[in-house]
Amino acid sequence: MDLLDRLLGHDAWTTRQLLDICASLPDEKLDAEFDIGFRTLRATLTHIIHNTEVWTALMAQQEVPRETDRTVPGLICRLEAATAQIQTVARAVADRGDWDEKWLDYLDNPPVEKTYGAAIAHVITHSMHHRAQVLYLLRLAGVANLPEGDVFSWENRGEAVV
Repeated sequence: MDLLDRLLGHDAWTTRQLLDICASLPDEKLDAEFDIGFRTLRATLTHIIHNTEVWTALMAQQEVPRETDRTVPGLICRLEAATAQIQTVARAVADRGDWDEKWLDYLDNPPVEKTYGAAIAHVITHSMHHRAQVLYLLRLAGVANLPEGDVFSWENRGEAVV
């Protein structure tokens, strides 16, 4: 397994761990507002997943999806699909050695060329940043025994697949 597989695997697994915790929470806790980031657990998790969906679609030159299901089961389904897509796009880039190859981000006005390497790194680091906010929001919501979410925990999780 190379570094890319580790980073993408950890990213998806850790986000899924947080969604699984949120699945046991009532809507009142998922939608409680706090003065940080996207203000709620649901909005922050939706943002993490939608960010992956958008950037992956842009790099794959596909239509950018609209945010759809914001329920926890819906977010889990969206995460699984987004994970498969980013892993496919990133692996193709890595296999071609095209980290510095540029693609056109047509959502910028005017459109801007970006490298695949920076975009893939952005998706991973962006998710990590907002997962830290989710952990804080979960603490504020009174959830105890939260996962650390580090790469060692992911690697030692006992599963053989990435």
